[in-house]
Amino acid sequence: MTPAPPHGSAAATGDDRAGDTPVEGTAGATPDGGAASSGPGGDTEVPHRHLAHTWQEAWQLAFDCATPIPAAPVALRNALGRTLAADVEALVDMPHYASSAMDGWAVNGSGPWILAEPGQRLAPHQASPIATGGLIPPGAKAVLRSESGEIAADEDGLPVLRLAGAAKPGEPRNGEHIRKAAEEAAAGDVLIKSGTLLNPAHLALAALAGHDALPVLGKALVRLVFTGSEVVTAGIPRPGEVRDTFGPQLGAVVDMLGGTCAGETKIGDSYAEWLAALEDTEPAEGAGEPITPQPSGGSATDLVPAAELLPADVVITTGGTGRSGTDHLRRSVAELGGRLLIDGVAMRPGHPAVLAELPDGRFIIGLPGNPLAAMMALSTIGAPLLAALGHRTLPPVTEVPCGSMIDPDPGRTRLMPFRLVYGMASPAQHTGPGMMRGLAAADGVLVVPPHGVQLGEPVPAFALPWGKALPDLAATKEKPAPKRAARKPTGTGGTVDWSELLG
Repeated sequence: MTPAPPHGSAAATGDDRAGDTPVEGTAGATPDGGAASSGPGGDTEVPHRHLAHTWQEAWQLAFDCATPIPAAPVALRNALGRTLAADVEALVDMPHYASSAMDGWAVNGSGPWILAEPGQRLAPHQASPIATGGLIPPGAKAVLRSESGEIAADEDGLPVLRLAGAAKPGEPRNGEHIRKAAEEAAAGDVLIKSGTLLNPAHLALAALAGHDALPVLGKALVRLVFTGSEVVTAGIPRPGEVRDTFGPQLGAVVDMLGGTCAGETKIGDSYAEWLAALEDTEPAEGAGEPITPQPSGGSATDLVPAAELLPADVVITTGGTGRSGTDHLRRSVAELGGRLLIDGVAMRPGHPAVLAELPDGRFIIGLPGNPLAAMMALSTIGAPLLAALGHRTLPPVTEVPCGSMIDPDPGRTRLMPFRLVYGMASPAQHTGPGMMRGLAAADGVLVVPPHGVQLGEPVPAFALPWGKALPDLAATKEKPAPKRAARKPTGTGGTVDWSELLG
């Protein structure tokens, strides 16, 4: 039996795939939050109305319920874009041996030089061939560039190295063209400071310093569970089928929100499939079809290999958050001993959103099946949760002036994609729960309060994960206007009599 939601929450009725409907009470729930029972003679269950979380409550709760994932070492190739958790020191001198900066000959003393075997100790007036980056042999004092030397025969017909016509006067000087050991850094020197956002050059520097892995701040490992037997992943869907809108973009959005997407599974609508998908980090046989995402410009092997072996911190499901016979999220969470933290949000679209926690510490984010409703639910619950797990602050909500009047919708916050037009937020068109056209062209999302908005009134808004930061209206108001310098009259600088100009 599906458990009743806890105090302070409510679930929406209706199938989330069919559209975004108003929040209603949960049939079968008692005032104490438990399930209602039938009385003698088969009395019907007594419905009880629960209040859904407000948008602000859900936003804050999703952030407050999680603690940051501890720092841990990751392989260099997986550390790009991560935040360094401790200073990185050179484990060895850099470079750790004296090497040649040129192709040519390592020499000892002045020429002509007798040729010696590469790598052996050089006596005065001896030379041996060397390539760029090669180890300077013992006894070598300098490197003669290949264009500055030539092999000739001495009086006895033996080969010797002489200066060529292209050699500069005094070449080679002692130490010339030799990269000294520890020239870049000595062992123990701090190379990268804690808190640095790692870029490719940092990773190369760490490798030169002798590191194979770097300690970085934790971030959530996320697995995706796509549901719906009617969903097709390619081509034009037939009547009764719908095209998969989550597969092409949800993993990328998770990455933008600060998580790491490390696996995708496609399941049908049966309870057994739901339970198996949530029960284990890897789906059981017959529980669903694993999907290997192919990143743009790369292969499946470009994904984080280690992530496939780690348990998920967060599981994001699509669909199954309504109250129809094919919606099994709540029942599966209850079967696994989990608890619902958020069971519905008083907002539209996306009100059937669910946030749960399992006994093993994994969080479950249940997104509605409609694509726009799912994105609004992910922004409301997923963005704060992933920020908290990844050592980041709550995503900013700023204010923008509204470019139109929006009527009240008592009891519900409305999330409206908008375009900035002449500095004002104009609600986008094509923003039904199952539409994506309006969001694709949007600059951000308005958080419209239940009482509505007047033309020009400031309204809360947040930026899209892939968009630019929104202008901060409050900061603009607080910023003092620049003082204009007083205009000085021309002339001698003394008092000016303007009476003649007045006639």
